[in-house]
Amino acid sequence: MPSFAADPWKSALLLLALVLAALFALYWQTFASMVAIWERSETFTHGFLIFPISLWLIWRRRDRLRQLQPRPDWRAVPVLALFGLGWLTARVVDVLVVQQLAFVAMLIVAVWAVLGWRLVWEIAFPLGFLFFAVPMGEFLIPPLMNFTADFTVAMIRLVGIPVYREGTFFSIPSGDWSVVEGCSGIRYLIASITLGCLYAYLNYRSLGRRLAFIALAMVFPVIANGLRAFMIVMIAHLSDMKLALGVDHYIYGWVFFGLVMLLMFWIGSFWRETPEQGDNKPAAVPAMEAAGRFRWGSALGVAVLAAGVAAVWPLQAARIQALTLARTAPVQLQLPVRIDAWEAVSEPLTPWEPRYLYPDAKRSAVYSDGRHRVAVYVLYYRTQAQGRELVNSQNILIPQKHPVWKMPWEHDTADSVAGSVREGVLQSHFGQKLLVWRWNWVSGRFTVNDPLAKVLEARDKLLGRPRDAAGVVMAVEYEDDPTEARTVLRAFSRSALPAIERSLEESERHGG
Repeated sequence: MPSFAADPWKSALLLLALVLAALFALYWQTFASMVAIWERSETFTHGFLIFPISLWLIWRRRDRLRQLQPRPDWRAVPVLALFGLGWLTARVVDVLVVQQLAFVAMLIVAVWAVLGWRLVWEIAFPLGFLFFAVPMGEFLIPPLMNFTADFTVAMIRLVGIPVYREGTFFSIPSGDWSVVEGCSGIRYLIASITLGCLYAYLNYRSLGRRLAFIALAMVFPVIANGLRAFMIVMIAHLSDMKLALGVDHYIYGWVFFGLVMLLMFWIGSFWRETPEQGDNKPAAVPAMEAAGRFRWGSALGVAVLAAGVAAVWPLQAARIQALTLARTAPVQLQLPVRIDAWEAVSEPLTPWEPRYLYPDAKRSAVYSDGRHRVAVYVLYYRTQAQGRELVNSQNILIPQKHPVWKMPWEHDTADSVAGSVREGVLQSHFGQKLLVWRWNWVSGRFTVNDPLAKVLEARDKLLGRPRDAAGVVMAVEYEDDPTEARTVLRAFSRSALPAIERSLEESERHGG
């Protein structure tokens, strides 16, 4: 023990390594989920480089760090507990990205606990850079798709080519186009922000210049992606749809992105600052700190307490998961045969059905009032787990590039007796058009607010009373204008939602 105490850094780094190893062991599933996304997604492949880059950035400041005294900080422990609670909340409702953010935050707080606040502040950027290892940003895809469609169509019209647009689909005389996820520019944006932050840290000293370049890195790729999409459409149009399709489409995209990054770095070089003399030289250490001694006992206590606090949350998650999975009673759900003037009929409305993954039960029916028909689908979830939960980005009306159907748009609107509704339109190759409304039934209420649904689910599970959930989808045909179809859905849902909710509540009671 005395030999360790004689070398504060050796003692502190040993304890830090043990605490970090404990965190990786306790939260290995969360870290493994990050690695799995790095492996399968081109958008987040850069995640493999983030931890090595962070270590290299810390190594660059080694001369300054040697002059600072590691000082374990007990204040970090409650912060660690707070992030642990955040991880637990995200875990019980299967919000993977929040679990991953909380895990990375816990790694950073563990460094604070063992080494102290001053040392953490000295390497704040290298530690904060670790957040780029978290595969996040997919929530930006819809607005980026819409912007790319807006920009491309505007540019096409500017050069005098007639264009007809419907949502993210548009047609010009030479062919039909659609802006899908791969065209949204999310890959370019995430890569640009990551590189932009690293470039700003390495090449500027003042906060203003760093923020200015990061802002450039956020705006530049979005505009550039719009230009890329326009150029691809024009190349294909001028070559009679022979070029910029298939593999060429992606090659042109990445070559263009490389040129955009070079241009962005060239622009940034105009306000580049030379490294300040002594930037990596020994730091001036206050006399009181230099005179202080590293207290091995205190450091060991902080390390043990931090590891103990971190261990609480996976144990709680396992208990809550066991409680949820114990609800194995079969789902006894029946849709009403008659709802006021609407009666269930045997004739189907459409071959389409919503794509919801792994529900515990599915029920569907078609109702008619003699003039109109409405299709109803109920997707019931009892034993929700990762990948098998109701509120999931994979639970959609149709997958992209569906061979038969396309969805020009879907958005939330306040045009329903249930408050808000998620409304979308579907169009098939055989000419059928559908107006679709859908809701989530969570914690005994209808909502289209996904964050609220997750909060309600988390509240119920953390209080030890997990509840069932369901997706409710209604569809009606329309011809040219969905206005009449919207009136039909409004009238039907006024009677149907309360009746369906009674069926859902009855099924939940039978599930215990």
